[in-house]
Amino acid sequence: MSFLTIFLLLHLHLTATSSIHNLLESQGLPAGLFPDSVKSYSLDQNGLLEVHLDQPCLAKFETRVHFDSVIRANLSFGGLKGLEGLSQEELFLWLPVKDIIVNDPSSGLILFDIGVAHKQLSLSLFEDPPVCKPQGLILEENSRKMNMGFQVQR
Repeated sequence: MSFLTIFLLLHLHLTATSSIHNLLESQGLPAGLFPDSVKSYSLDQNGLLEVHLDQPCLAKFETRVHFDSVIRANLSFGGLKGLEGLSQEELFLWLPVKDIIVNDPSSGLILFDIGVAHKQLSLSLFEDPPVCKPQGLILEENSRKMNMGFQVQR
C-alpha cells in the first residue's frame, strides 16, 4: 500500500470520527458517545442516524459497553432514541441501551435508559471518544493477566 493510500484512509477515518462527534455536539449531546473507531455514519432527513464501526467492540464509560458494528438511533436535539446496537453491562448482565438523553446540559448529567431502569451519569465521562477494543482482544488480555500469576515449577 502506498503512503498516499495510507494517508487518505487515515484522513477519511479521522474525518468520519471527528464529524460524528461534531454532529453530536451540534445536537446538544457530548462528543464522546461513540468510540474512536467510527468508520462512517449517515443521517437521513427523518433523523435516523446510522453509525458504522470496523467491527463490534467493547469500551468503558462508568461500566463496560458493547457496540455492534452498526448502531442506529433517531437523533434529535438532546437525544438518541430507539437505539439499536448498544448494550451496557449492569451487575454481570448485558442490557440494551434504548435511549440516551441530555435534558439539561447545565445539570452535567446524561440519562441512559436501559429498559428496566434509567441511569444518570456525569456528562464528563463522555467528553472524549472511548477507545473501543475488539471483544476477542479483551478476552485474550484477560486470559494473559490471569495466567501471569502462575509459573511453571520444575
